[in-house]
Amino acid sequence: MAGIAAGTSVLDVGSGVGGPARFLAATYGCRVTGVDLSEPFVDAARYLTERTGQSGQLSFQTASALELPFDDSRFDVVLLQHVAMNISDRARLYGEIRRVLKPGGRFATFDVVSAIGEPHYPLPWARTPATSFLLTAEATGEAIEPAGFRVLAWQDDTETAKAWFAQLRASGPPPSPNLGVVMGPDFAQLSTNLGRNLMQGRLGVLTAVFEAV
Repeated sequence: MAGIAAGTSVLDVGSGVGGPARFLAATYGCRVTGVDLSEPFVDAARYLTERTGQSGQLSFQTASALELPFDDSRFDVVLLQHVAMNISDRARLYGEIRRVLKPGGRFATFDVVSAIGEPHYPLPWARTPATSFLLTAEATGEAIEPAGFRVLAWQDDTETAKAWFAQLRASGPPPSPNLGVVMGPDFAQLSTNLGRNLMQGRLGVLTAVFEAV
């Protein structure tokens, strides 16, 4: 549905240490550019990409999602995964994504959304509510479409996320190294709170694909 194939140009906004970008390049043979606001994450992404021998398909740079350093209509696909809840100016975020997409290009988003009640903090993207900018699934769609998009796919993946957390809890601590290396010593608490909020219905998970019009 996202239209990713061999030769497709993909932008991963908020690419972190590059795991999804490397997966997409290896699986589909596409060319992926990753941007992240954290320079240490970008450095780690470059290092790991060199180790996997994928440097020809992948590039990473430090940049803001609100000021993407690319020409208009540059990419076929834009990926946004676990990023939007960090950003208060959603209109500017989605406007920048639309700007760098070719007409008819696809925008795929996979993000946490607010549901019922206030979530428990700290969470992986915010230690306190002051730096968390969650929207409901409905409000997310209402923010994206005016930027120049139409919905192609819309899926509530909350139950899938709950099942994943239940399996993770049953399997015990993850092997090292894991995300705790980059998230810090309180990673276990952050992860536990995320699962707790999902189980209590305070948070949900939205997967959606849009077409640039």
